[in-house]
Amino acid sequence: MSASEESDAMLEHLIAKEILPQSANWEGTEEFLNRIIQVLLKYIKDQNDRDQKILEFHHPDKMQMLIDTSIPEKPENLLKLVKSCEDVLRLGVRTGHPRFFNQISCGLDLVSMAGEWLTATANTNMFTYEIAPVFILMEKSVMTRMWEAIGWDPEKADGIFAPGGAIANLYAMNAARHQLWPRSKHLGMKDIPTLCCFTSEDSHYSIKSAAAVLGIGADYCFNIPTDKVGKMIPEALEAKIIECKKEGLTPFFACCTAGSTVYGAFDPLERVADICERHKLWFHVDAAWGGGMLLSPEHRYKLAGVERANSVTWNPHKLMGALLQCSACLFRQDGLLFQCNQMSADYLFQQDKPYDVSFDTGDKAIQCGRHNDVFKLWLMWKSKGMEGYRQQINKLMDLANYFTRRIKETEGFQLIVENPEFLNICFWYVPSKIRNLEPAEVRARLEKIAPKIKAGMMQRGTTMVGYQPDKQRPNFFRMIISNQAITREDLDFLIKEIVDIGESLE
Repeated sequence: MSASEESDAMLEHLIAKEILPQSANWEGTEEFLNRIIQVLLKYIKDQNDRDQKILEFHHPDKMQMLIDTSIPEKPENLLKLVKSCEDVLRLGVRTGHPRFFNQISCGLDLVSMAGEWLTATANTNMFTYEIAPVFILMEKSVMTRMWEAIGWDPEKADGIFAPGGAIANLYAMNAARHQLWPRSKHLGMKDIPTLCCFTSEDSHYSIKSAAAVLGIGADYCFNIPTDKVGKMIPEALEAKIIECKKEGLTPFFACCTAGSTVYGAFDPLERVADICERHKLWFHVDAAWGGGMLLSPEHRYKLAGVERANSVTWNPHKLMGALLQCSACLFRQDGLLFQCNQMSADYLFQQDKPYDVSFDTGDKAIQCGRHNDVFKLWLMWKSKGMEGYRQQINKLMDLANYFTRRIKETEGFQLIVENPEFLNICFWYVPSKIRNLEPAEVRARLEKIAPKIKAGMMQRGTTMVGYQPDKQRPNFFRMIISNQAITREDLDFLIKEIVDIGESLE
């Protein structure tokens, strides 16, 4: 019997309760974990092989026939669990593949991945120092680097890691309201003026969502127009603030976006900061996507004025490449998070513990249980250092410039924004057979071109890039260059694939 057959035979006769922690069977435990590691190593190798597909696409009804997602009445053996893991990875989308351009969060940083494995093994909560002493200190060290990058005094700043940028933006808006109207924590919106807030029409939808969750109301979160490249127009913001005041509303919060989701635009932070100071509004910067640019001395100018913000959302799982999820909401003023969110649960946050209880971070959070999102970031950041991130971000920007040049010189491609300022490149591909039609007819047909090309990509499994409509524009591609594995050859491949599929459309 071969070693593989012996392994199969052992695992086929074992179930979970017959290995650690319910049994002292170390041999079976080690064999099971080694097999899982083999599955992961093969996946990582295949994912980085450009000859391998990004996905094996199946429609939902077919997918349900290919994998059993039901929960059984009786335990399945460990061999079957290993096979299930293989099936799950085989049928999923390989988001770390160098030719996956579909989302902002993509790529697979192996050091960050190692940190996530170790985080899962430690399996601790982040609410108190007593159960997560090293990770609590680590969180403070990492945030200190982030505060310094923004331009704040680390001795006066604060922050919290949150489950995604949407929740980080919610933290910011809630703190803004608390600073102005602390009674709202206990009495809700009773006796509080009708509040309103402002964000760019191209900002992330989570700003409106935060207004809805906090009881301010999505309709009282006003979208401010953007210019032709997607930047908020400051004059329009100030005009809307004045209008709202005249109508009896109380403006309290304005959000700028540093790296918008679609166009990668950076709002004019300095000018909006001036407006917020004049009208006494909380100034928030949603730098979930673009925050990593602060680590590049060559490109951080795009966030000039961010140091004037009261709060900043920054997602290291985006531009920095940390594994999902890894997001932080950072505050210029220390203490406000505690004041806003503290509930003083006696069973967790006793004040007579044998250490400095200011290191218990749980009472700063909306959550009780909080996942350890910092270790994978800390380990990855140590592996690169500040210089490594400078090089990584500059390389991605160089690749974006290269792709833009290639798009401009390749027949049939049309850029939405002529000179993109970030890693989002938005464009149409116009197949040759419709290029000579009337402009109105071309626009009508373009609505269907991008979805059809995307469907062709998914059927082939060779590459993936997102598409969407926006305002009066028909569907266009939104290319994202954020995976550190991307090369110029990968970008050339995408262009050729779009042309090949586009020209084959009926």
